[in-house]
Amino acid sequence: MQKEVKSLLGKTFFIFQRFFVTMAAKVPTVKLNNGAEIPAFGLGTWKSKPGEVRAAVENAIDVGYRMIDCALAYQNENEVGQAIATKIKEGVVKREDLFVTGKLWNTFHRPDLVPIGIKKTLTDLGLDYVDLYLIHWPMGYKEDGELFPKDADGKFMYSDVDYLDTWKEMEAAVRAGQTKAIGFSNFNSDQVERVLQKGTIKPAMLQVECHPYLNQSKLIEWCQGKDIPVTAYSPLGSPDRPWAKPTDPNLLTDPKLEAIAKKYGKSTAQIILRWNAQRGLIIIPKTVSKARLEENISIFDFKLTHEDMELINSFDCNGRGCHLDWVKDHKYWPFNTPF
Repeated sequence: MQKEVKSLLGKTFFIFQRFFVTMAAKVPTVKLNNGAEIPAFGLGTWKSKPGEVRAAVENAIDVGYRMIDCALAYQNENEVGQAIATKIKEGVVKREDLFVTGKLWNTFHRPDLVPIGIKKTLTDLGLDYVDLYLIHWPMGYKEDGELFPKDADGKFMYSDVDYLDTWKEMEAAVRAGQTKAIGFSNFNSDQVERVLQKGTIKPAMLQVECHPYLNQSKLIEWCQGKDIPVTAYSPLGSPDRPWAKPTDPNLLTDPKLEAIAKKYGKSTAQIILRWNAQRGLIIIPKTVSKARLEENISIFDFKLTHEDMELINSFDCNGRGCHLDWVKDHKYWPFNTPF
């Protein structure tokens, strides 16, 4: 009897494993300019708390996620690395099955600190390389101290390092084999163009906040013209961002989106994610709930009509959640331009 139970459990695990491998196979990929392919759907880890993020990443890999988006500033990369190591040890995935993104934080912009920043990420993740490494923001912060340096009055302290000088060291990280590709997060089109003109290695990615209240259509069109893929972070509007106000609009309870969701028999979150997927974007929603992980990735079995896509496009109101208004006097703050 005991042997029969073990056999049944083994077969059940095999069936579930095959199901989630199939789920991973359903996720389309986007080819980068280095020839590598990035899954068009992955897990974001911003705001995933220590003690929760390890289980979230393990569950995500089990469910079929093959792309994990990380950053030094999230201060949870060690747990992400532990989760990856566990799943590799269990034989669920191999390192080459996963696409891992890291980001250089603002206090590491000075050229001599760039290698230190990426080395810390690799050490915390327990990896020899990341697949993609981004400059997290164009603004540098005061170096050689805390990640979020402030003066006695609580104002952020800045570095005047030019991100072009930072980019040269990002290119060196590619040549050193620490990352396969490099790009940006939160840069505007003028800033990206400046690097295109002055850099040696073409940026492989631009990651920006993108959701129906901030659809980024002009920036996306511009990037597509430059053959630079776009990743949408906070694709559900990040209602749990630390500085959100109770009066801020919440995408997940928007009546118009709820009506569309009801029509398709899907959740509001699935409608929002599917909308971005049909725009050709890479999407990285964050959650630590296994049920949400399964729900979020289950968006490749239906398609929104052109009319529904246009309706959701019309929701744009420049509703930027990650505006960082408290550092808008920085000379490289990116939101002074139309896109």
